[in-house]
Formats: sequence, structure tokens, C-alpha cells
Amino acid sequence: MQPTSFGLSRRSFLASGAALGFAGAARAADTIKPNAKAALIVTDVQNCFVDGGTLPVKGGADIVPIINKLAPAFLNIVITQDWHTPGHVSFASAHPGKKPFETTQLPYGTQVLWPDHCIQGSEDAAVLKDLKLPKAELIIRKGYHTHTDSYSAFMEADGKTVTGLSGYFKERGIDTLFLTGLATDFCVAWSAVDARKFGFTTYVIEDATRAIDLNGSLAAAWKQMTDAGVKRIQSSTTLGSMSAGRRMRRASSSMGCWWSRTGGSPTSERTKAWPDGTRACRSRRSATG
Repeated sequence: MQPTSFGLSRRSFLASGAALGFAGAARAADTIKPNAKAALIVTDVQNCFVDGGTLPVKGGADIVPIINKLAPAFLNIVITQDWHTPGHVSFASAHPGKKPFETTQLPYGTQVLWPDHCIQGSEDAAVLKDLKLPKAELIIRKGYHTHTDSYSAFMEADGKTVTGLSGYFKERGIDTLFLTGLATDFCVAWSAVDARKFGFTTYVIEDATRAIDLNGSLAAAWKQMTDAGVKRIQSSTTLGSMSAGRRMRRASSSMGCWWSRTGGSPTSERTKAWPDGTRACRSRRSATG
């Protein structure tokens, strides 16, 4: 990699552009195109978790259009569904004297107690009808054992009962997972951390999730995910209308023009070439083509 006349590599220069208001340049290099070994996980986007449901997550329904836009980019899509029995151990109503959002101790650890929600076969437990996921190939139901909760799509809360989802992905050669859904700080986070434990490259598409944020649970969940190696991205990372290369060229082109207008390094106002021969900025027409 050759240095510019400022003693910076071109990559360093583009990165430094963010400090000058060219943040798009740094993001452009991170565009991701899911391939045949990638899967989108749509976590618990159910009636119970949106307005009008038994355990609504603020803004829960707002992620549906984002997920619908993401879905066509994926060849593999899995839906998860909370699927509780009546009187489930995670319900406050199953613990006399307890109220929703309090905690209790169970054999597998601390359990948050929830309002009764997502009861098997109920309309409350149904997946939102506005989701457009024709390529979804599997629905994995969880939380159906009366005495054990299951936030994660991979492992129940006892830490030993698997759902089989890891095996399903591995037998099909899928090694990279993109998580969306509800809620960021519970089912999405637990699924993401377990995905990393099972060896998958794991992304959480932040703007395609919404959180409950109970007593600081969102910040704690992001820390746990980050520590586990989960990558935090936005839907624009997979929905970019241009390839990473084209977006980077456009960003560098804009910066080259900026330096030229301010008397900087590009040697030609017309060709916008760097001294080392790199074309950092072309004509207006070709730079946007």
C-alpha cells in the first residue's frame, strides 16, 4: 500500500475522513452480502410482543418492514416462536405473591417473572401476519417445557437442553447467522450468545430489534454479546444499494474533490489523481455512475 503525499496510507486517509464529516466512507467497507452459508433468524415477532399483546415491547411492530426488506437477501430464514404452556414457570401467576417483572430462584438460576404470554395455540402466540417471509423454512418453538424457560433459540435456560437448531444449521453447512426480532435484551441476546458458543459467526442487526430494557438489561445484554464476539450492525449494512467497492470509490471521490477545492493533494482538478497514480476522484458524471 503506497502512502499519499501526506505520509498516510489511502486506507488511513479514508478512515480519517470520518473525523472530517465523511463517516459514510468508513461504513462503506463494511457492507455485507449474505451468501448460501448465511441464515436470517427472525426471533419471536409475535402478537404477544407488540402493542395489543400480553407482553408488548415498545416499538415491536416497527421492525416488521425492516425485516421484510432484509429477507430477500437471504436464501435461508428461520423463525422462532415463544410457545408456553398455561401455568408456565416463567409466569408471575404461577408464583403466589409474585408480580410481573419480579424475579424468583429456580433450579437453573434467577428467573424473571412475566405476565402470562404466548400460550400455545392462542392468537397471542401467532407470528405477526404482516411479516413477509416466503422463504422461511423452519419455525423453532421454545419455552414449551412447563418447568423450564427458554429465551435462546439454541438452548433452554437450564443450560443443557438443546433445541436442535445448531445441528440443523451445521448439517446444512450454514455457518453465519444474522439475528433480528424481539426482544434485543432477552431472546435475541441469549440466542446470539449461544450461537457464538456453538461456533457460528453471529451478527445482530440492531435496528431490526427492539428491547424491553428492564433495569438496565439492554446495556448488560450488549456487553455480554460483545464479549462473546457477536457483531453489532445495522440493516443498511446488508441493504446497501451499491457494492462496498462502489460506495468506497464514491466516498473517496468526494474526499478527493474536497481536498482539491481546498488546495490539497490531488494534482488535477479534472482527473483528481493522487500523486501515486490512484484515481481518488473522477469527473462528476463518472463518479456517480
